[in-house]
Amino acid sequence: QVQLVESGGGLVQAGGSLRLSCAASGTIFSIKNMGWYCQAPGKQRELVARILSDGSTNYANSVKGRFTISRDNAKNTVYLQMNSLKPEDTAVYYCAAAVRSTILPGFRDYWGQGTQVTVSS
Repeated sequence: QVQLVESGGGLVQAGGSLRLSCAASGTIFSIKNMGWYCQAPGKQRELVARILSDGSTNYANSVKGRFTISRDNAKNTVYLQMNSLKPEDTAVYYCAAAVRSTILPGFRDYWGQGTQVTVSS
């Protein structure tokens, strides 16, 4: 089994910062891509940022220049540094990872349980 556990969400004023963390654990052989998605009420889940195994990144246009994704491969952890937060960033943030486990063939997508980020105006 592979588990992803997020932390770091909360309530912050507009212009503030938060740092989300997501640690993967369990029967992990290797991790390919890791990313963060968000889902606001009444909207579909959408990509915020993604980091590939080679360290390359891509971001949603709405967060470019404000958010930074990074990963610590030794800890199987991905981070999202969120600066200059806006009320429209309010959503549940989910981490995802493409993981090859030690007991199943191939890479599979795993998701965390989500962490709430609320930005007040």
